[in-house]
Amino acid sequence: MDAFLETERLVLRPFAEDDAEDVWALDNDPEVMRFLNGGRPVSREVIRERTMPRLLHDHPCTGTRGYWAARRKEGDVFLGWFEFRPLNEHSAAVVELGYRLTRAAWGHGYATEGARALVAKGFTELGVERVTGNTMAVNTRSRRVMEKAGLFLVRHFTGDWPEPLPGSEHGEVEYAVTSTAWAASRRSRTEPIGPRQARRP
Repeated sequence: MDAFLETERLVLRPFAEDDAEDVWALDNDPEVMRFLNGGRPVSREVIRERTMPRLLHDHPCTGTRGYWAARRKEGDVFLGWFEFRPLNEHSAAVVELGYRLTRAAWGHGYATEGARALVAKGFTELGVERVTGNTMAVNTRSRRVMEKAGLFLVRHFTGDWPEPLPGSEHGEVEYAVTSTAWAASRRSRTEPIGPRQARRP
């Protein structure tokens, strides 16, 4: 299946029905799901009837998916998935960034690498105007990825948790970046430093 996006180490491609077993294994790692459902087991029936239709859904405004299977180029290993999903089916103006990687993929920079590439593709090719992402306030790993991908803390808020998870009492956080702010940040990193612009060490 053709790749949606490639980075130095990753291939992001559309999901297929036969990815269900990898998704089931991912969603049944208690540590992976700690900040999502408290680490409770997920049945194959739920994966087949609820999860896979969401991962396979095409969005009219972009003509493509909102979720992609992430595989490591070396060895073609399943690493999890990335989300870059329009919040409105008929407009790509605002998209939600997300990621869920296997525990073996943690600590290698894959989440940051994929997230940065998606943000860049969204602003330069897909007509995205704003990228947003949410996580529990105590989920420091996910917050750090969003920061490294160029998103900024927008607000703290209290989510509606039917079954509160450990840490949910601290609330949730939203991060976001606009296309204008992202472009300005890129320019500031590439502008030459003149005598009067010299930065202090």
